Amino acid sequence: MEGDIVAVKIDPLPLWTKMKGPNGPCNNTSTLEGCNLSTEDNDVDGKGKHKVDADHWSGLCGSYPGQNEDADQQSISYKNDSLTGKGIVCDDNTPQGSTNHLDLLGGANHGSINGHHHATPDSLKSNSCSGHIEVVNAVENMCMLVNSVPSKRPTGRVVSIIERSPRREGIVGHLNVKQWASYKEITKRDVKKNRNLVSDNDYIQLIPTDPKFPNMMLLVRKLPECIMKRLKSGDMTIEMDLVAAQIDDWIEENPFPEAHILHVFGRGGEIQTHLDAILFQNAICFSEFPPEALSCLPCVPWEVPPKEIQCRKDLRNLCLFTIDPSTATDLDDALSIEKLPNGNFRVGVHIADVSYFVLPDTALDSEAQSRSTSVYMLQRKLPMLPPLLSENIGSLSPGVDRLALSMLLDVNGEGDVVDRWIGRAVIHSCCKLSYDHAQDIIDRGFDFEGLKNTEDGYPKVYGHFEWPDVIMSLKSLYEISNVLKRKRFTDGALRLENPKVVILFDENGVPYDSKLSERKESNFLVEEYMLLANTVAAEVICRAYPDAALLRRHPEPNMRKMREFMAFCQKHGLELNTTSSGQFHWSLEQIREKLKGDPVLYYILISYATKPMQLASYFCSGDLKDSANEWGHYALAVPFYTHFTSPLRRYPDIIVHRTLLATIEAEDLYMKHQKALHVHKEMDMEKRCFTGINFDKSAAESIKGREALSAAAVKYSVPGGEMLASIAAHCNERKLASRNVKDACDKLYMWFILKKKEV
Repeated sequence: MEGDIVAVKIDPLPLWTKMKGPNGPCNNTSTLEGCNLSTEDNDVDGKGKHKVDADHWSGLCGSYPGQNEDADQQSISYKNDSLTGKGIVCDDNTPQGSTNHLDLLGGANHGSINGHHHATPDSLKSNSCSGHIEVVNAVENMCMLVNSVPSKRPTGRVVSIIERSPRREGIVGHLNVKQWASYKEITKRDVKKNRNLVSDNDYIQLIPTDPKFPNMMLLVRKLPECIMKRLKSGDMTIEMDLVAAQIDDWIEENPFPEAHILHVFGRGGEIQTHLDAILFQNAICFSEFPPEALSCLPCVPWEVPPKEIQCRKDLRNLCLFTIDPSTATDLDDALSIEKLPNGNFRVGVHIADVSYFVLPDTALDSEAQSRSTSVYMLQRKLPMLPPLLSENIGSLSPGVDRLALSMLLDVNGEGDVVDRWIGRAVIHSCCKLSYDHAQDIIDRGFDFEGLKNTEDGYPKVYGHFEWPDVIMSLKSLYEISNVLKRKRFTDGALRLENPKVVILFDENGVPYDSKLSERKESNFLVEEYMLLANTVAAEVICRAYPDAALLRRHPEPNMRKMREFMAFCQKHGLELNTTSSGQFHWSLEQIREKLKGDPVLYYILISYATKPMQLASYFCSGDLKDSANEWGHYALAVPFYTHFTSPLRRYPDIIVHRTLLATIEAEDLYMKHQKALHVHKEMDMEKRCFTGINFDKSAAESIKGREALSAAAVKYSVPGGEMLASIAAHCNERKLASRNVKDACDKLYMWFILKKKEV
């Protein structure tokens, strides 16, 4: 069953299936590095905002988880056995259209396969260091064997189901009423006494909408009352309804599993019915926020308390503004920039201080953690936080004072951050720009005269700033963003990007057409600063709390799929270098130039290039403390990365904010102690030892440093390693569910449009 975690016994090498198509040589080394799993997801905020969260493969790829080789059996088994708890753990999630063999290439690594990550069940975890080494060696041996025989794919058989997939809980489909009615007619002719159309032992078949699932048998007498009435009345239209079922059992002798109906959605030809089914399948919470959570919020109208202004850095004098989609209401981030006397620029990245309102261990915090992420469905948003917070008092709306967690980053002409300050601030956004506004200003060449406050369609500028101030800041931000982007790709970053399909809706919210839309320079402008801020946040928290930092990693590509892609390129006379993410990027750029006259082939190529990419995932740094080389982000080519810039719509960002605030607090405590002792009389007290450019490791590891970090972690409720790992796993699950919802909605609306098109 799709999504199950299973134990697999590998077949002998002669029984492996032959690969289809050419398998050219790969210039990557055949090591375990090629056997990671997981594909970066479309991290879009649903408003068309491909910021970066841009480790997204919608931005990176379009915007978007003792074993020894037995020589006799050619199988991998733990302690010479492959029974439950002793085999290779895989996620049986074979994509539609692929072979039915379990794909182990990408990995038995962390219980992950085909991009879906699952925590290894406790039954498979060994407290023995030697057992762990045996498992790693077995996987490495398996990968080396697979790479040495590129013309074949390993096959095997499932010997045990370790953990059942949550997707068993909500399989959507239609009842096969006609077949059942036909069967009943035959039965009535054979058994004349049976006048009842429904008997206690009758079954009716459920046909899933997803062809990867088998048909299922439902005991008729256990059907919901509403369905029973319609069956008894001979209502054949019931087969048009969408229902959700849960598998109860699958006896080995039966060709179909037994299930029972959980929910009836309604007529399957209607969009809303399918939307309800999509949410149900992915366990998305769409209920109202409970009163207990809402009671945690302050009353409105709300203003920044005077004591917060006193204890925070006052940045209300900056020309600071937001750049978002025109329909955005939850404004997470704002930007500012100043030219310094030494020629450098001080870039301000200001993020809504959501942690001020969402306090640990409250009903609001529990609700946010449970939802984990906002879910976007093109015409509807299911927020992680109540609208009072996400669209009002927490949102960085223009013309009002707001609380922020700010980074002031001094950037030189080469794009290097040479100094920084991180802390709580009070800000006042002077303008809410849309991406279209920003792009229009860029296209005009920053024409001061061509844009006035009164121009139609442009937002109001608040405070003592005017349009020339906004345009000058935007110009500087644009120039520096280009420097940052060039530096990022020079340092080895990768971008895979295709035009995005945008669904067009009429005034009634009904889809009527679609178009291709490419991201503009204004999108990339914001993306660069969000990437930079996320990277800085990751660096700070993982150094201060190496065992309890919530980070985000992106493994290297699946090497089997990469080889297939290379063979595709070779077939079309295209050279490709995949030795690193940077070389991969520049190879694709050269191919782009070569295929200028054939953009369709290039788009096909980029779409194919995304196949080997794996999902990025959240993780607790303590879980990989001895494997820091696995912390990195392949596509971004950085050693540390996290999510910091969208706390209104992602719970991991709130955790990162709390960890950053604890680091700042610990830094202040330690510096005050040092100052009181007069240890360094000439010491610059403004020099930041934990959040500055140069991390003072000796200070962090000193007795007073450890005490300060520990006390601050308690104050801000920074989760410990075990709890943080649990939070990371839940957030990965919810993020994947959110992505599935978005993908399913895109397909649904496209289906609706195509259904109405005349051929």
